[in-house]
Amino acid sequence: MSKPFRERNPVVIGAVSFAVLAALLLAAFNAASLPLIGGGDVYRAAFSDASGLKPGDEVRIAGVRVGQVDTIELDGNQVVAEFRVDTPSRFGTETEAEIKVKTLLGDMFLALAPAGEGQLEGGTTIPRERTRSAFDVVSAFEGLAQRAEDIDTDQLGEAFDTLAELTDDTPAAFQGTLRGLSRLSRTVASRNEEIGTLLQNLDTVSGTLAARDDDLIELMRSSDVLLRALVARREAVNTLLVSTSRFSREITRLVRDSRADLAPALDNLEGVVDTLLKNQSNIDESLRLLAPFYRVFGNTLGTGPWFDTYIANLPPAPATPLAGEN
Repeated sequence: MSKPFRERNPVVIGAVSFAVLAALLLAAFNAASLPLIGGGDVYRAAFSDASGLKPGDEVRIAGVRVGQVDTIELDGNQVVAEFRVDTPSRFGTETEAEIKVKTLLGDMFLALAPAGEGQLEGGTTIPRERTRSAFDVVSAFEGLAQRAEDIDTDQLGEAFDTLAELTDDTPAAFQGTLRGLSRLSRTVASRNEEIGTLLQNLDTVSGTLAARDDDLIELMRSSDVLLRALVARREAVNTLLVSTSRFSREITRLVRDSRADLAPALDNLEGVVDTLLKNQSNIDESLRLLAPFYRVFGNTLGTGPWFDTYIANLPPAPATPLAGEN
């Protein structure tokens, strides 16, 4: 027979309730990964430039949201955006992708343009030939330089002057605007050569950057490796700096504590050095006179544990008889 609900252990009921709530929260935060609620097919698209696209941005087909961008990764000299389509959508094998502006604040979204027959399989990567970025810096500079050269600045200034003369009866604010534009056009005309040189230099810089994109990517990767190494060795570097600081403090304390003892010792050492300098000639003469003694002493002790020496007239030598004596 089961117990009534009020008679059950409240601790067990509370623990089970918290476990159920935690499971529901976990499922809510990972709803996109669940097989029935979330999921969807994952695709990739390669772009020459990310153009501000970031994970979490929408994926649209004909203006209708069909999914979102999961990750943005650098792959060589291109950017690969991985996105998920979580609604039933049909787009062919030749589908194109484009990064477009969503709001004036800079929000972007990924637009799919269905093309081709059939259905694009999950996991397929849309190549760069069928993708377009929202903004290409190199193309913009090249187009700006070409169009700036085609502008007739003198004619543009005359047009603004004529327009200002024809609008004498218009409000003063509008006339001031036209006069300002006229002065601006004259200034641009007077600086035409400098502006042309600047735009050509910008074109050269953009071309150089475009030609060295692999080197820039490699430099960024090397910088990333260096920063990761510094972060990994941060604790070791911090320990080294702390130990060096502690060592310097100990040396300073030792010098401070030993200063009273070191001063008399240094004074006495100075006196000893002065004495040695004054008797340098006597020391040299002593060393010169000691040389024969040490040589004889070495010869005496050079045969091992025995002494090679003799005492003269010990014992006395026998007398030798003279000639003619019996």
